Amino acid sequence: MSEGEPEIHELSRTLGLVRIVEMDPAGRARLEYRAGMHMCHSGGVVQGGFVSGWIDAAMAHAAIAMGGPDVSPMTLELKVSYFAPARAGLVVAEGWVERRGRSTCFFEGRLLDEGGKVLAKASSTLMLAQRDRVEQAAKAATQG
Repeated sequence: MSEGEPEIHELSRTLGLVRIVEMDPAGRARLEYRAGMHMCHSGGVVQGGFVSGWIDAAMAHAAIAMGGPDVSPMTLELKVSYFAPARAGLVVAEGWVERRGRSTCFFEGRLLDEGGKVLAKASSTLMLAQRDRVEQAAKAATQG
């Protein structure tokens, strides 16, 4: 991590985040992940949960880019279609807003291999919650 770059959150590190390539306030994000063999089954095919997690994270980053750092995107629904197997190596997850509401928004996303081949696509309904309220609720739930 170079000076001026944000620290990578532990969840992002677990998912193999390499870098955030783009966060556009218009509601777009592009992230690079490194898929490791420890994420694979069946001779080198990445487990589908990682694929959906990468696209979900890209859509969440697009929501944060659009709504600002005080927004905590909460996935209400997620549908993923898998077109080709993801393999160990670099993959790119993209997310963008399709329709923005006041608190509920519709996002789309996709995962590409290093050569630009689309491996999976997703659509999601996200609720844009206030980060401080989400953090307060989490604290109350874990102290209870």
